Amino acid sequence: MLLSLAQWLQALQPEWGFLRVFQYLTFRAVMAAMTALVIGLAAGPAVIRRLTALKIGQPIRGYGVESHLAKSGTPTMGGVLILVALTTATLLWADWSNRFIWITLAVTLGFGAIGWVDDWRKVVRKDPEGMRSREKYFWQSVIGLLAALYLVFSISESSNAKVFELFLTWVRSGFDVDLPPKAGLLVPFFKEVSYPLGVVGFVVLSYLVIVGSSNAVNLTDGLDGLAIMPVVMVGAALGVFAYVTGNAVFARYLFLPHIPGSGELLVFCAAMSGAGLAFLWFNAHPAQVFMGDVGALALGAALGTVAVIVRQEIVLAIMGGVFVVEALSVMFQVSWFKWTKRRYGQGRRLLLMAPLHHHFEKKGWNETQVVVRFWILTMLLCLVGLSTLKLR
Repeated sequence: MLLSLAQWLQALQPEWGFLRVFQYLTFRAVMAAMTALVIGLAAGPAVIRRLTALKIGQPIRGYGVESHLAKSGTPTMGGVLILVALTTATLLWADWSNRFIWITLAVTLGFGAIGWVDDWRKVVRKDPEGMRSREKYFWQSVIGLLAALYLVFSISESSNAKVFELFLTWVRSGFDVDLPPKAGLLVPFFKEVSYPLGVVGFVVLSYLVIVGSSNAVNLTDGLDGLAIMPVVMVGAALGVFAYVTGNAVFARYLFLPHIPGSGELLVFCAAMSGAGLAFLWFNAHPAQVFMGDVGALALGAALGTVAVIVRQEIVLAIMGGVFVVEALSVMFQVSWFKWTKRRYGQGRRLLLMAPLHHHFEKKGWNETQVVVRFWILTMLLCLVGLSTLKLR
């Protein structure tokens, strides 16, 4: 919004040359991060008081870690604070004519709405399980598939008019159309190595990335500050990729696909990082508020969507390795338990408790040790991911 306002004012007053600073993407990204941070810090206490007054407290499962029982009643649904700060900062500083901004915001808020319903059922109906898995995955799949179907054509073309034209061509051709190489699966550490996916392959992969990252972040969100700081770090790193892929010169120099318009996602990523840091102020141990599913599902989907747009799905899996391992720990734990129960009549566990962070708690690590060590691992993995910019 401020970009359009600055352009309008400069057209009226050409001598106001200082307004040209709004055209610089890096300036608007820094300001978006600062805006989201200030909004989050300023609104945080009021949001926490409001959630406390509404008695929106986090229910603790009886079979969880015993030390967590003291957290029962801590306000949850604090992810609303993140989404308000993120959305406000993005709308203020991003270019409203950019299609990638709108699709990313739509996916983020859509998954946030699913999380809101889930949290509401937990705190109002006093049901620790919240929304049932089948219903949750259905709505996640609807949003994920619609977003993936739009992105496959949006990434391949440079404007919405051409996107619609390519979509019609795909339909008329009997759902068989050749996509440009930049719509393929990009393999890091290799120059110009990408595997063609086709429309169906692209949609399936994008769906898995968006929905998978959303649920992975949600599973990681089990300790004070554990999920939000990795989200901040991974989001900031993806912002670098967005800036590079959106710049034709940098993309060509670094052997990355040039995605016109993707650079504007740097503003979104910066706003997400600023909002995340503001939330961490209140979520640091001992947490004054939890983000809940409304925050975790939304932020995970946002990371997945940005990664799809900048064609860095594999790099997202590297940088978000903590999220990946947390999700796999649950999948392996459940699968192993069910298989051993069928085979031996009694279920057995691979870990003392899943997700993985609870396993380390059971092993004797205190909560702060688990959180900080997972942060350090995420920082290392983000550096590995960023190294793929040059190591090709």
